[in-house]
Amino acid sequence: MSGDLPPLSVMRPGRPLRVLLVDDTPADRELAREAFGDHEQNVIVDTCASGDRALAFLRAPGTTLPDVMLLDLNMPGLTGFEVLAQLKDDPHLRVIPVVILSSSAVTSDIDRAYTLHASSYLIKELNFERFVNQIDAFVRFWLRCCTTTRPDRPA
Repeated sequence: MSGDLPPLSVMRPGRPLRVLLVDDTPADRELAREAFGDHEQNVIVDTCASGDRALAFLRAPGTTLPDVMLLDLNMPGLTGFEVLAQLKDDPHLRVIPVVILSSSAVTSDIDRAYTLHASSYLIKELNFERFVNQIDAFVRFWLRCCTTTRPDRPA
């Protein structure tokens, strides 16, 4: 990343950014965990292997909602589109920003994700180094967005 940005520890001295990663592919979840590894002091990553598990996790009593969700589209059971639609229909969960992280670059998928109120759409980088850079940019962006405590979330 750019050398003119402050270190992440300076950018976010308070609570860490909470990310929920939803992806059915174990290898993709592991690669994402590795990519987030450089940010372990600033980011807490929870993972779910399916859309059903993610919704159950988010709806469980006492769950601390994530600051942002990374959601794969192509999953068995509930697809990412179906998860996104259910999130945005739920008054308690619709506040969670959802970033689609998919290998699909199909225009209709991107359009549909935004129609369902995705906050952003990232096409997964296939090269690990570029994927790490993609995750670095994601973290920097969302740390800036979430540096103040939102009224619906405890510090």
